[in-house]
Amino acid sequence: MSVRTPDPDWNGDDEPVGAPTPNTNPGWLSDLELAEIRGRLPLLYVEAVPVRVDGLGQVTEVGVLLRANAVGEMTRTLVSGRVMYGETVRDALFRHLEKDLGPMAFPLLPASPVPFTVAEYFPLPGISPFSDDRQHAVSLVFVVPVTGTCEPRQDALEVTWMAPGDAASDAVGDEFEGGRGLLVRQALASVGALR
Repeated sequence: MSVRTPDPDWNGDDEPVGAPTPNTNPGWLSDLELAEIRGRLPLLYVEAVPVRVDGLGQVTEVGVLLRANAVGEMTRTLVSGRVMYGETVRDALFRHLEKDLGPMAFPLLPASPVPFTVAEYFPLPGISPFSDDRQHAVSLVFVVPVTGTCEPRQDALEVTWMAPGDAASDAVGDEFEGGRGLLVRQALASVGALR
């Protein structure tokens, strides 16, 4: 299972990706640094359950990402990613929504960056309902209305919009990695979308 936050190959001189340059952006970690830190400290993440709402603010659809995991299986996931050093939770949430859904998604970030829940991922299954074999991660989880057109980027293949009842079903929940099907059900319950 993977919480998935690929760090971009940031290059301040606009040289081709892969060109040997020092990492001058202190917010990004090299693969070696990230692996070492993941083995020693919990990392902070943000996750978002994108939704479409009607004029009364009632959830009409839930957006879930489809992607291939490391072994080539098709799985469902949510918008997610790490919070960088010096980055606010709001900025991290917006960055990952744009990264995963595209620049025309037009998310409506909450006025107060208070998550509806906190999910704790452990490398060993059974400690919590959520697992990530790479690390111990703490994730602030938000329900975020999206008003624009979603074109997935990064490692997502598509965004599938589902009725709340379908997204909360056991069949769809089983397609999520790391227990995220439970997060979708909790998200929908937190906004009164499950009947």
